[in-house]
Amino acid sequence: MLQIAKSMGALGTETAFDILARAGELERQGRDIINLGIGQPDFKTPQHIVEAAVKALHDGHHGYTPSQGILPLREAVCADLNKRHGVDVNPDNVMIMPGGKPTMFFAILMFGEPGTEIMYPDPGFPIYRSMIEYSGAKPIPISLREENEFSFSAEEVLAQITERTRLIIINTPGNPTGGAVPEAEIKILVEGLAKHPNVALMSDEIYSQMLYDGRKHVSLLSFPEIRDQLIVLDGWSKTYAMTGWRLGFSIWPDSLIEKVNRLAINCHSCVNAPAQFAGIAALEGPTDEVEAMVTAFDERRKAIVPWLNQLPGFRCVMPGGAFYAFPNIEGTGMGAKELQNKMLEEAGVATVAGTAFGILGEGFLRFSYANSIENIRKAVDRVGDLLSK
Repeated sequence: MLQIAKSMGALGTETAFDILARAGELERQGRDIINLGIGQPDFKTPQHIVEAAVKALHDGHHGYTPSQGILPLREAVCADLNKRHGVDVNPDNVMIMPGGKPTMFFAILMFGEPGTEIMYPDPGFPIYRSMIEYSGAKPIPISLREENEFSFSAEEVLAQITERTRLIIINTPGNPTGGAVPEAEIKILVEGLAKHPNVALMSDEIYSQMLYDGRKHVSLLSFPEIRDQLIVLDGWSKTYAMTGWRLGFSIWPDSLIEKVNRLAINCHSCVNAPAQFAGIAALEGPTDEVEAMVTAFDERRKAIVPWLNQLPGFRCVMPGGAFYAFPNIEGTGMGAKELQNKMLEEAGVATVAGTAFGILGEGFLRFSYANSIENIRKAVDRVGDLLSK
């Protein structure tokens, strides 16, 4: 038998992809499946972005690029951050990545080792904990509670810092809850972190352009006092419906940019060249399709939450951002995974059990409303029929 490293046993997975595979298998068997499990926009990439990639191919951009990303794209990222947040970022601190995950992967590898602690949101994106455990560090959950609309308490976060804390991960708006952390909590966190200059912070802002009810995103880049501690993760996947393009970016402090660049060289060399030109077109081109997509998500959000609240045993807070609803299903008398499986196998509705996102996810399901209003209505009706039996 092959002898693989013990650390491989610590790696988790992303259940949404397992659900996607099972849903696809059921569809091949002739079942009608409504997928509210996968976290990707159901819109096509805007045409001018596609055309920019095609043009790059025709123009001969077929080779390696700098590992950090082409300069025009890094400059476009800085211009976009300035426009959205009023912050100045040096292109030398920008790292173009093949998606969002490499940023968290590299940050956790950089800071995690046995004897250290890394804090992460729970319920939260499952790869955080997976990678923390792989690194050998101890995962310390940041509790996100339903009664706080799935925001964290900054005072609680700061109270969990020990001499072993190396990195804190936050994500707002968040996956899987759609929770958006209020500016007041962000400011308390920043003020407290300034007293812990040896603790790094990774702010996952991939859903930052998907906020509702007049909310405005407060980027951690807006606080110069923690810039030397701050890593920001963002990208094109959600905002521009570019999940399959595998294109992301991150901002790193001066002390870390060379180190992350070295990790990139060892891992993926560079990011797909035509995709980088598409990224420029996305940031510099028209935003009407992006705005229309977010408007559609908002309409679906306002529909799915009341519908879920009408289901027996369900209650659901209104999410402030992203495209997820995270209803409490404890009233059904079933555990999250049990109900997830029943809904898929018996009702043909794919969702993801809250337990896929952490210990505190028990008693919840994640519904992605990146699907049509008609399909969402049909899916909720099917769940209602299932629960009434």
